[in-house]
Amino acid sequence: MAAVRISSRSGLPSLLLYLGIGIAIGQDGIFDVKFDNAELTQVIGYAALVVILAEGGLGTKWKEVKPALPAAAVLSTVGVGISVGVTASAAHYLVGLDWRQALIIGAVVSSTDAAAVFSVLRKVPLPSRITGVLEAESGFNDAPVVILVVAFSAVGPVEHWYVLVGEIALELAIGAAIGLAVGWLGAFGLRHVALPASGLYPIAVMAIAVSAYATGAIAHGSGFLAVYLAAMVLGNSKLPHWPATRGFADGLGWLAQIGMFVLLGLLVTPHDLIDDFWPAVVVGLVLTAVARPLSVFISLAPFRLPHREKALMSWAGLRGAVPIILATIPMVSGIEGSTRVFNIVFVLVIVYTLIQGPTLPWLARALKIGDDPSETADLGIESAPLERLRGHLLSVEVPGRSKMHGVEVGELRLPAGAAVTLVVRDGKSFVPAPTTVLRRGDELLVVATDPVRDATEARLRAVGEGGKLAGWLGTGAKAPVTPEPPHLAQLARKLGLGGEQPANKAEGRRAHH
Repeated sequence: MAAVRISSRSGLPSLLLYLGIGIAIGQDGIFDVKFDNAELTQVIGYAALVVILAEGGLGTKWKEVKPALPAAAVLSTVGVGISVGVTASAAHYLVGLDWRQALIIGAVVSSTDAAAVFSVLRKVPLPSRITGVLEAESGFNDAPVVILVVAFSAVGPVEHWYVLVGEIALELAIGAAIGLAVGWLGAFGLRHVALPASGLYPIAVMAIAVSAYATGAIAHGSGFLAVYLAAMVLGNSKLPHWPATRGFADGLGWLAQIGMFVLLGLLVTPHDLIDDFWPAVVVGLVLTAVARPLSVFISLAPFRLPHREKALMSWAGLRGAVPIILATIPMVSGIEGSTRVFNIVFVLVIVYTLIQGPTLPWLARALKIGDDPSETADLGIESAPLERLRGHLLSVEVPGRSKMHGVEVGELRLPAGAAVTLVVRDGKSFVPAPTTVLRRGDELLVVATDPVRDATEARLRAVGEGGKLAGWLGTGAKAPVTPEPPHLAQLARKLGLGGEQPANKAEGRRAHH
């Protein structure tokens, strides 16, 4: 926990702190623990990556990522190819590595880490079009990079480039199809099968995501892409007990990262890094100043993004634990010079994360790139099912820029069968009247019957985007009116939680008086 607090205050990804803990425990460190099992590190690293990708997919908002998918897809394929070619050329001609080692380094360091990027940009909110591209790119580019590293690390001659391109395209297609199918089937099952305990839902969601990886790997597809897409489908499917699921996945993701980073720190031998320090600096300089900008500007040329945003995305290509884990693949395969490759990658990741991490927020401010204050923030709506009562309990958070601020409860015009039963404001809860004016930061508790659950959420989001006149201004559709089951209405009246909301403010005031 101390490491998390330090990383938050310093602007550095916690990756470096956990790596430091592993180095301090390992060889040349305080406890001088000798650990050199690259194969075990790779297995544990792969398992941790599956969990981290699943957690990232569950937290990906489809609304933000959807417009960025074409750009992210090109950047994570064509951009990776450009980055590999430029970086490998630098490693061969400037550092003197043979072409196999140079290609391995070029492929390994072409994978970006969204967790590292967003951890240092948390204080400088970016427009959704930038965060969407960066997040989707980091989720997609792991798959082609893994395929390239495995191909370059195979015993025997490296296959021709057109064969590699065909294999990458096929594996990505298989992985994407399996990930989407497993995610959809899993979401369908969780919505229609009531588990005996709410604590089983988080476990079931993670199990479904991991099964997507296994299925993709068995089918000779990209398991990493499969688990990311399956988790993204699950995360945008309005699953029951979602707050508990999200919290469980977040904690599991942190645990996987901490364990993986400490293990990588144990694997490295610090005194062996001295000879490879300057080669790593040279390769990293070419990667950061030439390869990454070229890949961004060339890949995103058809999308007509402003040059300022491309410049920021070029500098935001932070490397995390993925390159270090991938650098263990040639070690396990017994490729000549693989230990040097690992050392160069390790130094490169640390040095350039130290340089890029703290300067990213400064660059965003210098380029005057930030969230548009006028952009409406989406409502945070969580749902917990009431199976026996055939209803749902919706927890609604009103963010700072929501146009629900200033709207009266009666003006929400929720469908019949839905009611705002409780408002939490400044730490105090109260039962609202139809004339209660909602404010920024309010948390609402809305009871909705099963038939109008989706219509209620749609209406709440419409008001959040368009205000009280949303139905007439074209923001969202007017919610349909559905009779409310008598048993739920009686329960609401017994608990004093209110009933059906009046259709307009005048009726609300008459009912109140």
